[in-house]
Amino acid sequence: MINIQKVKKIYPSKRGKVTAVDSVNLTIDKGEIFGVIGYSGAGKSTLIRMLNGLEIPSEGTVSVAGYEVSKIKGRKLRQARQEISMIFQHFNLLWSRTVKQNISFPLEIAGVGKAERDKKVLELIKLVGLEGREDAYPSQLSGGQKQRVGIARALASDPKVLLCDEATSALDPQTTDAILDLLVDINKRLGLTIVLITHEMHVIRKICHRVAVMEGGRVVETGPVIDVFKQPEQDITKRFVQQVIEPDEAKDTIEHLVANYKTGKIIMLGFVGESAEKPIITQLIRSFDITVNIIQGKISPTQNGSYGTLYVHLDGKGEEVDKAIQFLQSQEISVEVIEG
Repeated sequence: MINIQKVKKIYPSKRGKVTAVDSVNLTIDKGEIFGVIGYSGAGKSTLIRMLNGLEIPSEGTVSVAGYEVSKIKGRKLRQARQEISMIFQHFNLLWSRTVKQNISFPLEIAGVGKAERDKKVLELIKLVGLEGREDAYPSQLSGGQKQRVGIARALASDPKVLLCDEATSALDPQTTDAILDLLVDINKRLGLTIVLITHEMHVIRKICHRVAVMEGGRVVETGPVIDVFKQPEQDITKRFVQQVIEPDEAKDTIEHLVANYKTGKIIMLGFVGESAEKPIITQLIRSFDITVNIIQGKISPTQNGSYGTLYVHLDGKGEEVDKAIQFLQSQEISVEVIEG
């Protein structure tokens, strides 16, 4: 569905040339939800804008939905954009138009008749959960409702690809989750290919099948989301994964507990996929002469399976604690001894 080959984007500046995207190669499959994550300045916004021709690569090729977007212009580019829709962080709605009129706008531009337009708009309003708000203006809507209008408008032309440019960054956490759930539902119902960029690993964790991590204009790591959580390779990826596995407040709590426990060992267990479903702690207690105190833990789903972390304190004779740790290491889970 999407093929990016040896793509570079170089901008001139007073201080010389700036390479925003540097030698990126990516393939995104039909029906996939693909995430691109990176901090500000990583090049992710420039990359996604090249997927619908808002930016033209300085080198390389970009093909989307059968169109070589990096080379077409004029009528052919407009035709391609009907199949490559986009939603934005700040919604980009027409403030003088109602919900119904905003969603109808791309259909008007395309010359679709009024009866067909009205039918399509009502279908989309129902799809995104805005029944009863058809005649409201953007100023009368919450942030989440505005983004639902943006999504409905993007779907009006029956696109094959939906691009999401930091689409949840302006929303509170609860509303973000609701919009992400809507995108997953649309992906399943319509078989739509979705590409989103974000700086929040929670967004990647919740809905993406695969992820590319960008830093300094390059893709430094890519793979299925569950694999990236299981074994992040690059330092930047490890920092992103840490956002959801071990937030700062949890880290402070663990450091405090480590200082208080005078005997035994505190370990962090990492569970991915099927290992998250196993009764590991029960087996541990039954098999070894130790006490096990669960300090804190969290298991979360991804599109490819579950992952989680669990902090436990193991206490008993040294050799028995060591045997317990060896047992855990044999169970396809990651084990890290937390040092004080």
